[in-house]
Amino acid sequence: MGSGQSGLRSTGRIGLGDLPESCVAVILGQLSPPEICRLSEVNWAFYEASLSDFVWETKLPSNFEFLVRKLFDESPKRFSKREIFSRLSRSVRFDAGTKEIWLEKNSGKMCMAISWRGMTITGIDDRRYWTHISTHESRFQAIAYLKQVWWLEVGGELEFNFPAGTYSLFFRLQLGKPSKRFGRRICNTEGVHGWDRKPVRFKLSASNGQDAVSQCYLKPAGNWLNYHAGDFTVENHHTPMKIKFSLAQIDCTHTKGGLCLDSVVIYPSELAERMQQSQLL
Repeated sequence: MGSGQSGLRSTGRIGLGDLPESCVAVILGQLSPPEICRLSEVNWAFYEASLSDFVWETKLPSNFEFLVRKLFDESPKRFSKREIFSRLSRSVRFDAGTKEIWLEKNSGKMCMAISWRGMTITGIDDRRYWTHISTHESRFQAIAYLKQVWWLEVGGELEFNFPAGTYSLFFRLQLGKPSKRFGRRICNTEGVHGWDRKPVRFKLSASNGQDAVSQCYLKPAGNWLNYHAGDFTVENHHTPMKIKFSLAQIDCTHTKGGLCLDSVVIYPSELAERMQQSQLL
């Protein structure tokens, strides 16, 4: 490497090792976080530039200082911007483990999940109606399985300083009870009933007056699906946004059961659209 660089200098050419660190930082600032990490291995100049706050501040969400204080109970000044990105890109739980935040590694966009344990659910503590199941299929390692009810309502609320942007909120649901047989995933659909009689209603409201109402029939059993409750837009990350969300099927002319409830997930809308298209939601 050294001989190659000296050869380049002797012919008047400039190699990557000759670029000033400030120039390298500008280059890295135009790349995605994974690309920055890969290029940091090119040479010492790229490695040093990859540590620069200038490079990583543009990759962090606008509310990163709020996130550091809330999630880590620390001053943002204690960490480099690269370290903050690294810590936030790993899932971080808060509110007694019922909520989780992470940064999507390619874009630095903030995502959130809210466990069913952080919601108000009809009869959730009555084992005649619900079973709590431990499973690796949930990021919270547990889901709620509905045996049978006449009336179902699930609701929750959240107050949070979101980065400016538009967000989509989904309920993550599955018809059928997940289990394993001979090491392979299976879904027991014997208890699934009542969901083809009436649609489920989803509602979302935000403290700035935004409201969304939709309804749909739950889809065939066997896979986790995200049901879109609505979108909301945040204009300023300095102002807390309070949102309320709910799911309901309250037609008491029939029972319904066999539903798994995992969480509510909130994604930036542009990220949610890409994930839906690639069947990752």
